[in-house]
Amino acid sequence: MILPRGYIRMFIPWLRPIIRTTAFRTYTSILSLLLRVFRHCQAIIGGKERVFREPGLALSSQPAPINQKKSTSVTLAVPLFQPPCMISMPEPSTTTSIVTPSHPVAPGQSFDSITLTPSTPGQIKRYDRIELQGDYAVYVVPKGPLDCSEELALVSGWEPLTHPEGALFFYHSHKRVFTDADIRASGMVDNIGKAVEKAYKEVENAGIKFRSSVELVLEPMEGDREEWGYYFADHDSRVIFWFEAHQSGDLIGNVRGVKCGDHIRYALESQYWLHVELYPNKRSLPKDVVVRLREIVMYTQADNITSDTSLAPFSSEEVASMLSLMDPLMNSADIEDEYAHEHSVWIVGKPEHRRPVDYLIFLRLSARFMGEFCNVKFVNFCGQPGARLNADKSLYGDPNTRSNNILRVINFMLFGSPNAYNKAVQKIWVDSTIVQPRWMNFINRLNSEWNGYTIFSTVMLAVDISFLAVPSVQTQDAAILVSYMSTLCAMGSLVVSLVLAGQVNDSRRDSAKSVASFMERMSSSVLGLESLALMLSLPYALLIWGMVFFAAALSIVIFNTSGVVTISIISPIWVAIFILATWPVLASNDVHISGLLPWITKQIRSHPIPSWTATRSRVESEV
Repeated sequence: MILPRGYIRMFIPWLRPIIRTTAFRTYTSILSLLLRVFRHCQAIIGGKERVFREPGLALSSQPAPINQKKSTSVTLAVPLFQPPCMISMPEPSTTTSIVTPSHPVAPGQSFDSITLTPSTPGQIKRYDRIELQGDYAVYVVPKGPLDCSEELALVSGWEPLTHPEGALFFYHSHKRVFTDADIRASGMVDNIGKAVEKAYKEVENAGIKFRSSVELVLEPMEGDREEWGYYFADHDSRVIFWFEAHQSGDLIGNVRGVKCGDHIRYALESQYWLHVELYPNKRSLPKDVVVRLREIVMYTQADNITSDTSLAPFSSEEVASMLSLMDPLMNSADIEDEYAHEHSVWIVGKPEHRRPVDYLIFLRLSARFMGEFCNVKFVNFCGQPGARLNADKSLYGDPNTRSNNILRVINFMLFGSPNAYNKAVQKIWVDSTIVQPRWMNFINRLNSEWNGYTIFSTVMLAVDISFLAVPSVQTQDAAILVSYMSTLCAMGSLVVSLVLAGQVNDSRRDSAKSVASFMERMSSSVLGLESLALMLSLPYALLIWGMVFFAAALSIVIFNTSGVVTISIISPIWVAIFILATWPVLASNDVHISGLLPWITKQIRSHPIPSWTATRSRVESEV
């Protein structure tokens, strides 16, 4: 069969792009295959060299030694990109415990003047340091492309690094030491060098063995270069430790009854994640950490949805935002094995040191979230007998509750509102700890109530002023006096509502730490948390008293100016309203009609009613 020439001309242009696309895709696939084979061969050839050059490679995929069947676990330690001359390397066939790094002491060097004090990442004063910049001056930019290589150069092995938030700190890659101290200051290199050598020497004297990926952090104490705070971070166990036994109030906080090592481990792990958050540079984020974090976040969201007493330190809205970050975190995990996105912003440095800025932020967010969740487990005795499962459950009893006759009288005079607020506060401030989402919900409810009280107080003021302008009231001195009292109570409710709303919105809801310090001060007062309950109940109680006084003034006017018929009709209605209004107040103070019935029955039975015959005989005898 012979096709016409016109059809052949139409078929060739249609077939040409198909052949071109197929050839291009085949060419791309072949190049990709060759590239993978080349990388695989390169990894096999240079495997042993990378193992020696990067021992303890943290949070990145490290090729295992040939004679090991199982690959080594990935950690968060900063990789060693150059072989340190002072750290003894283990053989591949040895156990996981590695001898403490050996740091030879220079001849004649003495550590007697250096004092090392155990500290924690939470005691690093990075956010409290303020350096005044001096007078205003216009910087003269030199000609040509700006060269900052001298400012970013190593200072005696110390590399300046910039935190994603902007803080400057230094890292010594050979000795694996981080510090916030300004190494470029005069004499600082010698002082911190002595502190580093003494720390490792004390570790050796204590007989402690740890892996080569362990990092040391030194924090200068205030006003003294001879005294340093220190701690070690173990990335395999994900804890911090010291070369001496240590009791730390900052580590325990307000938690009492810590008896087991598996309990205090949550506090040590929380501090470890804070260490990673403070020094996130040069690290790789492993996928197993992101998977673990995602599972915790998913459980937290489910707990927030299904429980009113959730222990989660984040609200449902915050957890939902955290869930939206899980996919980017998963994409950033093990980033050393992935291509960088073309829009990523890279930190300038050596090629193997590069990390995108958004990657550092993801790593810091992961560390912060993990630290928060570990701290919640520690505070709530996770894994211990009698662990706290509800946010309003106390593990230490209820020492803040005080009950005496004075408070009962005040509670009755304020219509039971102090008792109600006290119960609400006790559910929030449990064992000297506070759950931020529950506090925020409580404050939002208070703000809503106070906004309503301000409206009611304004209306009450207008009613009182209008009532005083009535001509028939101006002749009633008692009614005028009671109306003045109603006006003052309404004005007091309005003022107190505005003051409390301003104070709470100012600082009491900024953070869990500020809320906890405020609650701690209130607990140490004479009345304890009852004083806070009394303050919170004032707007409501004053408004109720304003209404009571207005009702009294209105009653005075009615009973003094009305006739017998009007009074006879109003009186039973007034009594019924009074009983119904006082019923909730009596119920809030545990005074119920059902409780009075036995007393009434007893009184009736103790005074028997005489029979009709006896009553008639007594009347006839008297007559």
